[in-house]
Amino acid sequence: MQRDDIQNSLIVSCQPVPDGPMDAADFVIGFARAAVDAGARALRIESVAYVKAVRAAVSVPIIGIVKRDLEESPVRITPFVADAEALADAGADIVAFDATDRVRPASIEALVKVVAAKGKLTMADCSSLEDARHALAAGVDFVGTTLSGYVGGPEPVDPNLSLIAEMRQLTPYVIAEGRIRTTEQAAAAVKAGAFAVVVGSAITRTEHVTSWFHEAVAKAYDAKSPGTVLAIDIGGTKTMAALVRGSDVLDEITVATAREEGPDAWLAAIADRVGIWKDRYSRVGIAVTGFVQDGRWSALNPATLAIPDQYPIIEKALAVFGKPVFAANDAQAAAWGEYSFGAGNGGDVVFLTISTGIGGGIVINGRPLAGLAGHFGLIRGPSEGSFPLEDQTSGRWIASEALKAGHKATAAEVFDLAEKGAPWAKAIVSQSVLRAATLCRDIQMMLDPDQIVVGGGIGLAKGYLDQMRKELAGIDSRLRPVLVPAKLGSRAGIIGVASLAAEQG
Repeated sequence: MQRDDIQNSLIVSCQPVPDGPMDAADFVIGFARAAVDAGARALRIESVAYVKAVRAAVSVPIIGIVKRDLEESPVRITPFVADAEALADAGADIVAFDATDRVRPASIEALVKVVAAKGKLTMADCSSLEDARHALAAGVDFVGTTLSGYVGGPEPVDPNLSLIAEMRQLTPYVIAEGRIRTTEQAAAAVKAGAFAVVVGSAITRTEHVTSWFHEAVAKAYDAKSPGTVLAIDIGGTKTMAALVRGSDVLDEITVATAREEGPDAWLAAIADRVGIWKDRYSRVGIAVTGFVQDGRWSALNPATLAIPDQYPIIEKALAVFGKPVFAANDAQAAAWGEYSFGAGNGGDVVFLTISTGIGGGIVINGRPLAGLAGHFGLIRGPSEGSFPLEDQTSGRWIASEALKAGHKATAAEVFDLAEKGAPWAKAIVSQSVLRAATLCRDIQMMLDPDQIVVGGGIGLAKGYLDQMRKELAGIDSRLRPVLVPAKLGSRAGIIGVASLAAEQG
């Protein structure tokens, strides 16, 4: 054969688990025939006997190897010159061997020489770029990434795509092999520069594939019945702590957020209040107003809740509670809670909370978006860049507008007065409603979610959502957002962050 005969091809490694129930010639021949029928252009076969059996059954090129466990050398793949000769005589078109820089029974040069004398090609199974460089200098025809991750240290999970790309700088004849378990990984190997791609266990080792699926299914069932999480929701005016299992809130407390004391004091106060629960939970989930990245918490609008920038909330909470901690933005956590257990109905969802400030969360294709995604209250377009939207829409704004009108009242009191017909109160609420409805219209045009779930003390205030719908009533139905009330109410954040924390386990 010529090297180009296997260019741009899938090679299937038909190697049963040693001494497993499929470690027999009939099974290996069956694997080989099935692989060729499905489009494999070459095969990788272990042992002289199996190479001989498969050679009689198929016409595609065969890469042959012999595996031996030696006391005097860590080299396992075709360690002896005699093995290489026997593989060539049995019908292998390419003889592969360990080309790592370790104590070995036969040199790479000797193996290349004997295989070439038989008129066959050689493949060097390498662990590093230096291995490949040495093998090419010795005259090998192909280099492979087969042994990357197998010469010491913990075994990686993913294929070494960077090594493929590095080898491609030395030669076009790079065969990608090792831990390629998905179609996406195989395609990534091609993009990295592979001449051909070998897939083995994912196709022909039933035991390995079954174990992968078993582990995934078991983990999914464990997540479906999660343990109890201590969920904490630190807001601008109050903090809630609860024991949560799935969507069930087993116990809860609420305390005022002492804004002037800072996050160290808040965590200490919560820990003190929930001390009686210390043996009832295994993880901690914390939902906070603001921005969480790499375990650090920052305020994007200090007017909502001022905290030290880059506050190490994961580290601090771990020290206080002594158990694994997960932290997320409160509205993003609530979005996940509503998606998973509330009004989301399994579709693409935007969650909008209108409360002391305005926050939001986005779940697209079953995945919650993190980072800055959903911080709708901070957009500045309506004010031409002067201030955040929440500063002229939220509960804090409603109370401040009431004070400007000569009435010292909370947002809740303004709503009560508006319902009773007070013109000044109705005007304030109407302005808030108009801006919130306009925001929802913009969200629909940008993200086209199946629905927008509205929560928060203001968003769920009596009549607020109905007024938002009236503001949007004149829009073409194809463009009009579907607004639904949050089902989990004030518990959306703690249920959502508990679910996210449980998934980290």
